[in-house]
Amino acid sequence: MSNIVLIKTNKGDITIELDLKNAPITADNFLKYVKDGFFDSTIFHRVIPDFMIQGGGFTVDMEQKETRDSIKNEANNGLKNLRGTLAMARTNDPDSATAQFFINLKDNSFLDYTSRANPGYAVFAKVTEGLDVVDAISTVETGRHGYHDDVPTEAVIIESATIV
Repeated sequence: MSNIVLIKTNKGDITIELDLKNAPITADNFLKYVKDGFFDSTIFHRVIPDFMIQGGGFTVDMEQKETRDSIKNEANNGLKNLRGTLAMARTNDPDSATAQFFINLKDNSFLDYTSRANPGYAVFAKVTEGLDVVDAISTVETGRHGYHDDVPTEAVIIESATIV
């Protein structure tokens, strides 16, 4: 199976390469969501310039989608939260990641695994084409929507995510 995924957005295309070797649980989980069409018509719902853009869990109407069970945190896999890498979003529970992911806009070493006390965020892929699209998304105007901050005022839509 290919480890390349094309994410088509209303701002342009982003191609990513999954690291099935170093993040097998996380990459496989992401691929299952891609195969199911889960990410289609979702949005990048959290955009923080000079930090990251986050998506994969909300519809254009800011309705949270139903997900599979959470997965084990693989942040201790040697991969670092560098510019252009993708990592899983999660709650304070290290093993709570489901479908939401983020793309690092810069090197965010403070998100890396350092110990069980600082479990980090699991990197599982990297952008291979379309980093200019990621950067363009990072500059959109944001505001508050319900309980959520940093939400683009004009939806940044993931039109589709497909294995290529």
